[in-house]
Amino acid sequence: MPEIKEELSENKRAVERWENETLKPVTDRRPERKASFEGVSLEPVERLYTEADTENIDRADIGFPGEFPYTRGIHPTGYRGKLWTMRQFAGFSSPEKTNERFKYLMTQGQTGLSTAYDLPALMGLDADSPLSEGEVGKCGVAVSSFADFEVLFDGINLEDVTVSQTINAPAWIFLAFYVALAEKQGCDLRKISGTLQNDILKEYIAQKEWIYPIKPAMKLVIDTFEFSSKHIPKFNPISVSGYHIREAGATALQELAFTLRDGVEYVQYGIERGLDVDEFVPRISFFFNAHNDFFEEIAKYRAARIVWAKTMRDRFGSNSAKTQQMRFHTQTAGVSLTSQQPLINIARVAIQALAGVLGGTQSLHTDAYDEALALPTDEAALIALRTQQIIAEETGVANTVDPLGGSYYLESLTQKMVDGCFDYFDKIDGFGGMVEAVEAGFPQREIQESAYQYQKAVERKEQTIVGVNKYVMDDEIHRTDILKIDETVRDHQLERLDRVKQTRDNGAVANVLEKLKKGAKENVNLMPLTIEAVKEYATVEEICTALRDVYGIYEEPAF
Repeated sequence: MPEIKEELSENKRAVERWENETLKPVTDRRPERKASFEGVSLEPVERLYTEADTENIDRADIGFPGEFPYTRGIHPTGYRGKLWTMRQFAGFSSPEKTNERFKYLMTQGQTGLSTAYDLPALMGLDADSPLSEGEVGKCGVAVSSFADFEVLFDGINLEDVTVSQTINAPAWIFLAFYVALAEKQGCDLRKISGTLQNDILKEYIAQKEWIYPIKPAMKLVIDTFEFSSKHIPKFNPISVSGYHIREAGATALQELAFTLRDGVEYVQYGIERGLDVDEFVPRISFFFNAHNDFFEEIAKYRAARIVWAKTMRDRFGSNSAKTQQMRFHTQTAGVSLTSQQPLINIARVAIQALAGVLGGTQSLHTDAYDEALALPTDEAALIALRTQQIIAEETGVANTVDPLGGSYYLESLTQKMVDGCFDYFDKIDGFGGMVEAVEAGFPQREIQESAYQYQKAVERKEQTIVGVNKYVMDDEIHRTDILKIDETVRDHQLERLDRVKQTRDNGAVANVLEKLKKGAKENVNLMPLTIEAVKEYATVEEICTALRDVYGIYEEPAF
């Protein structure tokens, strides 16, 4: 121990010598550009990072790939064994149009499908609801019943592809669609894989697309855990999503801490249901944002693996590597894209995607350059996919595991993220858990304050956004063609919905909806009843309304 202290003191003395002998003469003649430097999260960045900045880091925490705490990745071979799954978020207009986009992207080398649903679907509404008018098929694909879902995946065998579904409040219904379709296709349910977003806590925190009060909504999430463990063991029933927390204005640390603490809450609720932590936790996946601050983002992903591994071991007593290993998807930051000079978004996306890869993501979605204006065109979606392929095939970054590991700056940032994350855990535990913290408005207020401070920094031009508050050009020179959703899509969807309601057995639908209400009152797992309901072509809104009669609705208090 005395030898270590002596070495650390020597490191600090070496830095002081450099500052006095080499740095000071230069800064005396030519001061630096700014008095202080900050990243996107408005955290200060030091001039230089050296071994002295990593002296308090346990070397075992850096370790090796594939070994606890998985700082350097969960796989010993990194991308030398298998590249990340390349996904492109697809979903617009009608199920027919989105099915065409799916098949097009698959012919271009996409290795996983990622489905975006429209706002009515996200809110548990059908296309014929008065509240859906003007939104059908606009921000994603319109799906009101199993008939729409059948068209959406027409000609796509669910055993042959992994499908990610971005849906939360009515997520258990969309899992029922997926299972019903797999059964209709004759698939082996034990072989189908994919991911359901299903993260209701982040809806109350950030995205604000909810239906029921928090506790019954959590009950539905745990229903999907229990069902998946028994019947579709390769399926991920949740993707705990920091992405939307970051898009709402959170810092990188807040995204990390609130996302992982949401994950902890789901684990706790699963255990209380009677599930075995080492059976269901390995199928929990995560979803992170990749923003502009390159090194901060990489540090965030590495810290996430450390925190999750230690939490599963120390808090829940798991010694299973599969339980401790965090798997996550990354999407580049939609909030960072600009409608001004949209083509320069290609550069932003490439840098953000590279951070995701260097951070060890298991799958990646790259935003299209035109997404600040509209849903992506075929050309823009293809460029976004090609960006991933260039990173994978041309840059060499996939040739070695965790190539930035050991960097003084990166390791220092990683440890700072870990420490800050556990600090937030302590605060949230002080409320009694994440559900109670959300009900008290704690994460919401934290995010609001961060978003406000960042916006003020942009307005003061302390944070540069190229094309917005610096290097501004005449937008007329840089107009781009955008995807326009035909307003007839609602008429098209209403025709199919009306046909479904005319041809189905409405008596059977009424019966199964009553069974759903009864099941909700008796607190049973609602997945089998929901699968039965969708097979009878009960619609999304009909199912959601049936449970509203039991669970009520959620109204956010003023914080």
